[in-house]
Amino acid sequence: MATYRDKAREIALGQYGFISTDDAQEEGIPPGELAKLAARGRLRNVAYGLYRFDDIPSTPYDQFYEAVRRIGGDAHLTSDAVLAVHNLAQVNPRRIRVGTSRRFRGKTPAWLEVVQEQVGPEELTVVEQVPTVTLRRAMRDAQRFVMTNRLLEAIPRAENAGLLTEVEAAELRDELASRSP
Repeated sequence: MATYRDKAREIALGQYGFISTDDAQEEGIPPGELAKLAARGRLRNVAYGLYRFDDIPSTPYDQFYEAVRRIGGDAHLTSDAVLAVHNLAQVNPRRIRVGTSRRFRGKTPAWLEVVQEQVGPEELTVVEQVPTVTLRRAMRDAQRFVMTNRLLEAIPRAENAGLLTEVEAAELRDELASRSP
């Protein structure tokens, strides 16, 4: 018979090692069980209601997934964080920007920045299980943080990878070129 830990770990295996109390409840695990497992050192409490099994191997997407899960709701990666998740434009932001339509008052680690923004459903997508704005939107928003020439160099790579259509690539090139000094 599977234990609560076994059930929780099974969920976490498909989520970069993370599990929330909401995830657990959906699978019939009582709300206090994750806290008990954390107290026994079987998993780590990452943030309020969010836990991680540290014995599950990490991936390049863990921190992006964690950032979005920490904020919850309609949270999504935005701006240069989307470029980083796609490994484009030679960006490695010091802070992962997470957008949300609601005001967030919770405490966040120094590596996470919450951006309040309104994004339509047509501008949202999912990359490696992480909700993000579309690459097109991200490139437009990232102009405040990323040098224009890096964005321009990233366009053909994104187009070749199927992340931008030919039309989107041309529009972005024109837009960025008109704004460059």
